[in-house]
Amino acid sequence: MKKHKLEISIFLLTLCCALLCTVFLVNYTKASLVSDKKDPLLFGATYMTMNNPFYEVMDEELRNQIEANGDKMITMDPQLSLARQIEQIHTMMEKKIDVLIVNPVDSRGLVDVLKEAKQQGIIIIAIDTNVYDGEDFIDYTVSSDNYRAGVLCAQYMMEKKESANIILLSHEAANSAVERLQGFKDTIAQDPHYQVLMELDCEGQLEKSMPLIEDLFDQGVQFDVIMALNDPAALGAVAALQEQQIGKDEVMVLGVDGAPEAKVLIKEGYMSGTVAQYPKKMAQKAIQAAYQLKTGEQDLQEEKIEVSMVDQENIDDYLLEGWQ
Repeated sequence: MKKHKLEISIFLLTLCCALLCTVFLVNYTKASLVSDKKDPLLFGATYMTMNNPFYEVMDEELRNQIEANGDKMITMDPQLSLARQIEQIHTMMEKKIDVLIVNPVDSRGLVDVLKEAKQQGIIIIAIDTNVYDGEDFIDYTVSSDNYRAGVLCAQYMMEKKESANIILLSHEAANSAVERLQGFKDTIAQDPHYQVLMELDCEGQLEKSMPLIEDLFDQGVQFDVIMALNDPAALGAVAALQEQQIGKDEVMVLGVDGAPEAKVLIKEGYMSGTVAQYPKKMAQKAIQAAYQLKTGEQDLQEEKIEVSMVDQENIDDYLLEGWQ
């Protein structure tokens, strides 16, 4: 009997020891996992304005990619103010961001602050447009082939019209916009049948392009083509034409973006065409480059994404509800 009790005692003691060892190992493993887990990277993003669905889509895709990897992202909106964007970049530097994704309000105006960020060891990625003279401090640039976008619009116009009096809606501070309109102007430069009457800076904003076009009617300007740097500016132009009760076929309106609203207007005949950009693809390439740069694997410094013409003949090939 005493022997039986002794065996039970030994068994219970062994069981207790085993349980204590198990608890110790579990807690040790948890502690190891916590200590081994990398600190999340902090991304900072600033676009020229968030008053443009193109940048909203881009920002959402960036955030999804970053958070899926366990990292974090700060987004700031300078609302087309260069001074505010510089201040916001300084704020993000103070927050110790690891990567800065920047779409500049002014392609020349951010040079000094971006050089400061680079000296702090921050990876800098320019998105949707390049930064002036940025070869020494921009790690990677991804944008649409903006010059090609302008060429496509000009070629489409020349196919549909034997001559044209053209109004350009521009944004001089944005290099992407400058490249688009330069592509357009270069394409028509050798043909006197196509004349640019004037170039109006609307900063790519619907609420600014609409009154600019309305003023042309007040001034008695005769035109039959509006080439807009982006779709928001084109939408403002369409709104002005509708306000003046101008027929669908009287003025050709062209834009760049491939925004859902523009595609609907093309389908309805109020716009003639837009050049499709791919903001999600742009965001994906930016994030891929950021992680590769962090591990020293990225060699490519600049990449351009192909664009495509969307018009009344191929509009059914595109989804109207969303972006490409």
